[in-house]
Amino acid sequence: MTHKLLIINPGSTSTKVALFENDIQQTKKTIAHDPITLKQFKRMIDQYDFRKQAILDFLNSSGIHPSELTAVVGRGGLLKPLASGTYVVNEAMISDLKNAIRGEHASNLGALIADAIAKPLGIPAFIVDPVVVDEMHDLARYTGMKEIERVSTFHALNQKAVAKRAAHDLNKSYEQLNLIVAHLGGGISIGSHEHGRVIDVNNALDGDGPMSPERSGSVPLGPLYKMCFSGQYTLEDIKRKNYGEGGLVAYLHTNDGVEIMKRIQSGDVLATKIHEVMCYQIAKEIGAASTVLKGQVDAIILTGGFAYNKLTTELITSRVAFIAPVLIYPGEDEMLALAEGTLRVLNQTEEVKTYA
Repeated sequence: MTHKLLIINPGSTSTKVALFENDIQQTKKTIAHDPITLKQFKRMIDQYDFRKQAILDFLNSSGIHPSELTAVVGRGGLLKPLASGTYVVNEAMISDLKNAIRGEHASNLGALIADAIAKPLGIPAFIVDPVVVDEMHDLARYTGMKEIERVSTFHALNQKAVAKRAAHDLNKSYEQLNLIVAHLGGGISIGSHEHGRVIDVNNALDGDGPMSPERSGSVPLGPLYKMCFSGQYTLEDIKRKNYGEGGLVAYLHTNDGVEIMKRIQSGDVLATKIHEVMCYQIAKEIGAASTVLKGQVDAIILTGGFAYNKLTTELITSRVAFIAPVLIYPGEDEMLALAEGTLRVLNQTEEVKTYA
C-alpha cells in the first residue's frame, strides 16, 4: 500500500517540511523565519498560527492536495518522559505541549500543527521518538546532590534511527547489539545503547557532557556558582552561556562548522585548538559510555552535522577506535526517521503508542 506523509519539523528559526511517498522523499523545503518577526511572539505557542500558515502555503505550492495524505507527522516536543516509539497525537499530548509542561521549545509545535492539519482530513497525526525518550537505568539517574536527578533529554530520533540503520548494515537486529551513538550537532548527545535501549545518555539540552558548537557542556561547579552569585549576571545570562552562547560560540563567535573548518585550514590557531578540545571531550564521553556497557561495545557511531567534517571524525576516532569499530553516518536525516517510524505503525510492523 502507498502512504503519502506530510512531515513537519519546527526548529528555532526555521520549519522543515517534506512530503514522502512511503520512504521516498518527494519534496522538501526549509522555511526560514525572519528572526525579527519571531521576536514579536512572547511564547513559542504564539507562533502556532504563523508557522501553520507557512506549512499550508508549502502544501499549496507543492501541488499535493491535503486529501491525498495518509498521515501527518510532527517532531515530538518536550513532553513527559516516555518510551521509544511512534505516538498518536491525542488530547493529553496537545494539552501538555500547549502548557509547555517541560519547557518552551520549537519542537513543541510539531505535534500541534500536525494534529490541526490531520484532524479535518480524518487521518492520524503522529510523533516519533521525541527528545524526552527515557530508557535510562536507575543508576544513571543519581547525582551527588540529593535534590537533583539526571533526566533523559537527547537526540532520540536520530540516535535511534541511525542505530537501527547501523544494525541493518551489520546484519544484526538493533536489539542484538551494544552501541555507543554520538550525535554531533548544535548540541551533542552520547548514548549507551544496550540491546535496543538507551540506558545512559548525557542531557544534551541542559549543560551535561562535552562542549558543543553552541553549548557549554559540563563545567566546574565552584566557579559557576560564584559567577551566579557575583551580581554580574542574571539567570538569563547564565542560561545563554550554557545554551546558545557556550561551546565553540563562546571562543570562536560562530557555531558554523563550515566556517570553523575554513579557519582551521587557513591556520587559525585558536580555532584549531578549540575544535580539538571539543573532539577531546567527545572522545572522553564516549570512553565513559563504554564503561556503562562494561566494555562490551559492538560499534561506535558518529552522526549529526559535524560528522561531515573529516577532521572532527578523525580526531575522535583516533582516541576511541581501541574500544570498538567506528562507523560514520553523517547528517541528521530527521525527516526520513519521522517517516520510517510512521510507516512501521501504518504497515503494522510496530504497535502505535498512546501518550498519557
